[in-house]
Formats: sequence, structure tokens, C-alpha cells
Amino acid sequence: MRPPVPVPTLSRRAKLVLGAVAVLLVLFTAIGTLTNVYVDYLWFDATNYTEVFWTELQTRVLLFAVAGVATGGAVAASIHFAYRFRPTFRPMSLEQQNLERYRQSLEPRRGLVLTAVAVVLGLFAGFTAQSSWQTWLQFRNSTDFGRTDPQFNMDLSFFVFDYPFYRLALGFGFAIVLLALIGAVLTHYVFGGLRLQTPGQKLTAAARVHLSVLLGLFVALKAVAYWLDRYGLVYSDRGDVFTGASYTDVNALLVPKTILVFVAIICAVAFFANIVVRNFLLPAAALVLLLLSSLVIGVAYPAIVQQFVVKPSANEREAPYIERAIEMTRDAYGLSGIEYIDYAQDTTGNEVDPEVVLAELRNDTETIPNARLLDPNVLSDTFTARQQIRNVYGFPEKLDIDRYTVDGETGDYVVAVRELDSAGLSENQSTWINRHTVYTHGHGFVAAPANEVVAGSEGGEPNFTTRDLPTRGNIPVEESRIYYGELMQDYSVVGAPEGAEPREFDLPEGGSDERQINNTYQGDGGVEIGSFFRRLTYAIYYRERNFLLSSAVNEESKVLYVRDPRERVEKAAPFLEVDGDPYPAVIDGRVTWILDGYTTSDSYPYAEQMQLGEAAADALTGTGTTALPNETFNYIRNSVKATVDAYDGTVTLYEWDQEDPVLQTYMKAFPDVVEPRESMDDELVGHVRYPEDLFKVQRDILTRYHVDEPIAFYEGSDRWQIPDDPTRNTDQDQPPYYILAQRPGDDEASFQLTSALNAFQRDNLSAFISASSAPDTYGEIQVLQLPGNTPFRGPGQVQNAFTTNNQVRPDLTLFESESSNAVFGNLLTLPIGDAGLLYVEPLYVEGADESGFPLLQRVLVNFGDRIGYANTLSEALDQVFGAGAGESATDSDDIADTVDEDATPEVVPGGGDGVDAPGGGEAPVTPDMEQAVVDINAALAALAAAQRAGDFAGQGQALEDLQAAVDAYQAAQQAGE
Repeated sequence: MRPPVPVPTLSRRAKLVLGAVAVLLVLFTAIGTLTNVYVDYLWFDATNYTEVFWTELQTRVLLFAVAGVATGGAVAASIHFAYRFRPTFRPMSLEQQNLERYRQSLEPRRGLVLTAVAVVLGLFAGFTAQSSWQTWLQFRNSTDFGRTDPQFNMDLSFFVFDYPFYRLALGFGFAIVLLALIGAVLTHYVFGGLRLQTPGQKLTAAARVHLSVLLGLFVALKAVAYWLDRYGLVYSDRGDVFTGASYTDVNALLVPKTILVFVAIICAVAFFANIVVRNFLLPAAALVLLLLSSLVIGVAYPAIVQQFVVKPSANEREAPYIERAIEMTRDAYGLSGIEYIDYAQDTTGNEVDPEVVLAELRNDTETIPNARLLDPNVLSDTFTARQQIRNVYGFPEKLDIDRYTVDGETGDYVVAVRELDSAGLSENQSTWINRHTVYTHGHGFVAAPANEVVAGSEGGEPNFTTRDLPTRGNIPVEESRIYYGELMQDYSVVGAPEGAEPREFDLPEGGSDERQINNTYQGDGGVEIGSFFRRLTYAIYYRERNFLLSSAVNEESKVLYVRDPRERVEKAAPFLEVDGDPYPAVIDGRVTWILDGYTTSDSYPYAEQMQLGEAAADALTGTGTTALPNETFNYIRNSVKATVDAYDGTVTLYEWDQEDPVLQTYMKAFPDVVEPRESMDDELVGHVRYPEDLFKVQRDILTRYHVDEPIAFYEGSDRWQIPDDPTRNTDQDQPPYYILAQRPGDDEASFQLTSALNAFQRDNLSAFISASSAPDTYGEIQVLQLPGNTPFRGPGQVQNAFTTNNQVRPDLTLFESESSNAVFGNLLTLPIGDAGLLYVEPLYVEGADESGFPLLQRVLVNFGDRIGYANTLSEALDQVFGAGAGESATDSDDIADTVDEDATPEVVPGGGDGVDAPGGGEAPVTPDMEQAVVDINAALAALAAAQRAGDFAGQGQALEDLQAAVDAYQAAQQAGE
């Protein structure tokens, strides 16, 4: 027998050094972790959301403890039992001689090794389990949906709240038993209970009992898994074009899964029986039976049915299950009550006559006057150039659209707040004192009507009706200081003792670059850091000694952090997904950020699953809007409207969807966190918008699930497609646009979110979808379906027609030069009554140097195959529909009259004995007057034709002929008097 190998030992000095290093590492880790937790607590305490902090923390600790103790304890117990019942005498063999050195190494340290294994596995399991705290809260506080699934007739809450937790618990059960089994096998092997190479008995009686129990538990858990698999069929993706239990799942897999449950139970009993029978043949035979059964009836049989029964006539076999998927998917994504309208066609299904369109256009007083010419996605540089005031201020890359009622008239405005932009600070402004205690906030609210520009020599500039510092204009702002905004990523230290000289830069004085007015923050926001302990805490947290040394930090100081409105709402309500585009609104004279919160789930039965980030992405995502996390989901509701006060950072959550069981479940878990909808101020309700990310998800679903017939859905013959953004030369989706327009069937214009939809893999327009933001009709979705037998132009085709037009192309060449760039604005689709869809697109020109900014230069209009291209929307509409069509456009009053007022009406002689005389009564019609009228009408017709064709030379000649005819008419009229 070989002599035992000596175990290497460390010197006393080395042990001390290693011990000191370990203590320091643990100490620093503990201090860092506790500091982070304490800073989090102070933030929640300052915002009055400590209930969220404690509930989440307690739930995480509970799951950590339960999973950690269960896993570490079970594995440790299994290893301990294996060691405790090790054989006293082991037969001599080469295998046992080789294992002896391991036994000698482990024996003196077995307690330490066992503890280390339990702690490591327990920590790993605990950290894994605590991340599922929301799953536990949903299970514990589940709320019934009041609706059952079509297969098992169980309330949907079982699938959304209970089933995920059962799966989570089952997964941990498998992991615990498997780890315990591995620990037992290794321990039995090392200490002789399991002898793989030694002749004779391979297992001791204790090892056989121990392993039989663990294997029996594993197989018993498998029986539970088979039982849950039955309910998991509602998430099956076996159907090629839909989600949920398919024909094969229901008819060839549901019963086999039930059979496998009983087979697994028999197998588990066989393993437990091995404790007494003392023969592994019985459990081995049962295990083989389970494996064969799972392969034959759980895999092979369903595959045969799918291949030979379903596939040859899948459209018919799957029809009832597709019908389930359509209904459940629509419900999951909030699309059950959509209004579909057959649009732009008469009762025979034919395209509406252009003359009807012209009549609708002339009578329009809601849509055309509100047609948006300012693109919030383009004009950030323009706002910066005209309203930045100082370099420390800035505007977001993407501005926002909201509506305001001014002097009784409601209109949509491009709005933004003048935020503090830390990236714009110069080098000498970036010291710690300046960055964190002087430049602490932005100032001002800026708004410009979206449907007009300032007429003037430069042209195309937004008409800032609310502007400047101090803020002035037609939207009254009482508190315009902005301490919380999208650009504010740094923390600020604010506050000072009474009587101290203000140090925060607040306003430039008299326009001078040197003179300024300072201010001291008086709001309730921020965390107080007057005590030495708190200053020390934040010095550690930010790794900044100035919290302890700087005189700017005093007993009245507060620190403002987590200043982005979206981040504040996500932190205060971690159970919500927050829309990527917060927007500012003036509510009761205060600038308030408004945000949309979503409750989601990935466990809604029969609903198609999607990736949230991908479904909510478009060409603008990441350029002024925040991308949502790319998480799997198949249920979504805009359940919460949230506000963040721009001055004091107050976060308020309002229950918006009062019928959402997911929100109701979280409201049970976090009582008093979400306020009732009735507590929303009427002015706030008047500014809520239908959220963009939800709308993008819904329009994606609608491209497939607008179809009612299961066979048509399976064949995909009527699919739609989201068009690519044609203005950005990209393959990403065209963003939806907010417009103020009159929907078919409505009496007046309403604020709505809209999008065009193409035919699948075609550029032709198939539908137009809009979601209302008006308080009385909020959330109502309307889909205008265009006749399929007419190739209506989609956005891409319209953009191509614009850029290749013989009048537009030369200007684009001129605008695209070394000194300037052409920038296309949003291509808006506007419904005109019941007649058709009108495309309107602004064209901006910006300087190529760093100081350049976009200014509106042209407006493009398209209807059918007609294109208008002019300096104003009014002129462009006249080109498309004829003189006078653009009179309702807002910019019509700013245009120099193209045609003499006396010549614009068409004169039709013969309707009476004479025409109206200037002083009343009738004047006799002379032959010269009749001839002049004929010439006037001919000139008007020629002018309209030239405008439709974009023939500027022809327009000029027609105007000359028109003027001559008018002069002749007036001369003949005077002669007749």
C-alpha cells in the first residue's frame, strides 16, 4: 500500500495575509452594497415611495432565503447522509487506493467543505430566485380576469399569474433534487458507498436507499411537469401561423401527456419500492417504460398526426384553433373593439370621384387648417438656434407634439422645455462646483403652432408663441425652472441657508453674456444631506470628496439625482414598462412631464408572443426616444398615466385602465401607490396622448389579425405591412404621427395618433389606422380599409413620386449643395372627409455648417396621381385641386394673391337676365361681357391644368390671360352701365 501523500499547508504569516485580504474584500463589498441600498432608500423616502422599496426588498429577501436555504440545505443534507452512512470497511482494490488520498484530504476539512458547498449553492440559488420577485407577487395577489380559456375552461388568471409560479417552483425543485443527487453520488463514490470498478457489490444498502429516494423524487417531479405541460399547450407554437393549442396538440398530445403523468407516477413508486425490494431491475424497467412512452406517445405519435393528418388540409383542420388565436390575440393586445370602415369608395365599391374629393376639400374646416407643417423630429436644431439663449441650455433630439386651447381655438403645438444640457458646458464650466452646484437646472417652456411658420425674408421659421427668458407667450407658465428632464444625467447639489447668497445660475440678465441672475432651489425635491453621515454616504456613493470638503454643501443642502422622468417612473413603479417618449405639458401653470406606463405579461393563452423592443421600434428609436427592453410578451395594457413635476420631481401614478387585472394585482401588492383615475385633474386629462409604443405594437398585430376568417388568416392573402420610413432612406418602420384632424363620422377635429399600412410585401396602401387621444373618445381605434382592387399609393411610392417630379428634382439639386442640405419632414397621411387620403410633406433646408438649422422652404402634396409643390400648403393644394382649394389652409392668408380677387369666382352667364351690379340689382349682360366671361373661364381652366402639371411657365401665361379677361369684363360692365 502506498504511503499517504502529505497535505500541503500554509505558513502562519501567509494565512494572516490571506485572511486580511479576504476581510478587506468582504468589508469593501459590504460597504458598497449597503451604501447603494441606503442611497436607494433615501431616494424612495424623498419621493414618498418607500412602500415600493420595502415590498420589493422584503420579497427579494424572502425568495433569496427560501431558495438559498432549500437548495443549500437539501444538498448539504444529502452529502451529509451519504457521508454519515459510508461503509466502515471498504474492499481492497486499485480504485479504493486511488480514492484514499482524496478521503484523507477531505476528512479533516469535511465540515468546512460541506459548509462551503451549501453556502455557494445557496447563494447562487438565492440570487437566481430573488430576480423572480414579481412572479411571486403576482401569484400571491392574483386577480381574476373574469374570462376563461377555450380549452380548459379555467380563468385566465391561472395562466397569467399561477402557471408561471408553478413552473418556477418546479424548476427549482428539479435543480435541488438534481444537485442533491450529484452530491450524493460523488460522496458515495469517494467514501466507498458506490464502487464502479471494484468487483462484487456496486452499491451499499445505504447508498441504494439514498439514491432510490432521490431518483424517485426526480421522477415524481417529472410527473408534475407532465401535468403542467398539459396547460402549457396554450402556448404551443406547433401551428405554423398562430400561437396556442393546435389540432395536433389537442387531439394527439393532450391525452398522451395525461398518460405520461401516470407512467411517471408508477416509475416514481418503483424507485421508492426499491428501498424494500433491494433490486434496481424494477425501477430500471419503469424508467425504460417512461422513456419509451415519452418518445412514442409524446413525440412520435403527435409528429405522425401532424405530418399525415394535419398538413394535407391544415387550413381546415386548424380553422377552429386559428379562430381561438385571433380572438385571444386581439384581446391580449387591446384590439377587440376596433371600428373598420370601407373608405374612399362608393356603395358600388368603386373609387370616389375626384370632384367629390374637391367638394370635401373645399368644405373642410377641421383637417386642412390643422395640417402640420412643423416636424418635431427635424426641428430640434431650429429650436436650439432660436431659443437656446445660453450654451448651458439645450433641447432634446426629438421634440414633442401636444395640443392647447388658446383663445377658444384648439391646435397642436410643437413643444419643448429648455433643459440644462451638461454636454454643452465649456471646459471652465465643467469643474465640480460649476457642474454640480451652479448649473443645476434648465429654464423655460417653448411652443410653436404646428401648422404655421413665420412669413418673412428668411421664411420657414417656427412661430414661437411661447418663448424666451423669462417665459412669455400665449401658454402661461408660472414655474418655468426645469430641475428634472430628459437631458439631465448628472446629480446637482442645491439649497442654502436663509440669507445666503444664491449660487445657482438662473437667468441671463439684459442679454449680457457676463451678467446673470442667480437663484436658490426652494422645491421639495431631492434628498437632504445636511448631516455628516449623509454627506459621507454620498461621498462614498459618488466617490467624490467634495461632499465633505466643499463649502457649497451645507446643512440645508439637497442632492437631486435620478432626474430623467422616465427613469424616475421606472424606479418608483418597477412593475411597469414605461413608454420611450415622455413629453412636457403645462398643467396649472407648472411644467409637467407626462408618461405612459404599461403592464405586460408573457403568459396570456393563445396570444402571439413578440419581442417588446422589436415590436416598438421604428426609424426614430434611439434618436430622441428610448428603446424598450427586448423582453418576450403577449399581453399589454396602457394601465397607468404617470406625471413627473419638472420643478420638484414629484412622481404621481394614476390608474388609467381600470379593468386591467395585471394592474389590479400589483395594486394589491403595492396599495396606495397608484392613485385612482378620478383624482386626475381635467386639465391633465386634456393633455394625455395615446401612447406611441403601444400603438406601434398594436399596428404590428393588426397587419395579421385584422382578418376574421381562419382560412384567409392561414393563407395570408390579406396581410398588411408597416411601410418603411421613406423620408430617411431606411428599412426601419415609418413612425406613427400625431395629427389634429377630423375622422370620418366625427363632427370636429380630434387629436389622434395615425399610421398608414401597406399591402404585404407591396408598396400600395391598404389601410389607415388612427387612435383617438380626445378625452371623450380616448383609445377608440379606427381603421380605414381601402378597396383592394385599386392600387392606392403607399408612403414609399408617394415619396418616390415627390423626389422624381420634374419640378421638385431641380430644387433638390439646388438645396443639396456644399452650403446646404435638403431635409424631408414627416410624410403625413390625412383623411379628407369620406373621400380619400391626402399626403402632406414639408421640405426643409438647413445650412451645412455647424450653425445651420432647418427652415421650411416648400410643401409637397399628393392625392392620387396629382402632385402639388409650392412655397405654402395653400398653393400646393391649389395646384392639385384647382384654384381656391387651399383657402382653408392656415397659410392661405400669408400668400400674396396669385389671382386678382375680382377674377377668382367663375362667372356663368345665362343663369338669369343679368349679373349682380356693384350697387345691387342686376346689370344687363352684353355680348362683350359674355365673351369676357368665356375668356375668364378658359384662363381659369388653363391655370388649374398648369398647376396640376407643375408647369410654371403655363401658370404665368394663364395668369396674364386671366388678368386681360378680367380687365375686358370690367370695361364691358362699365360700358353697359
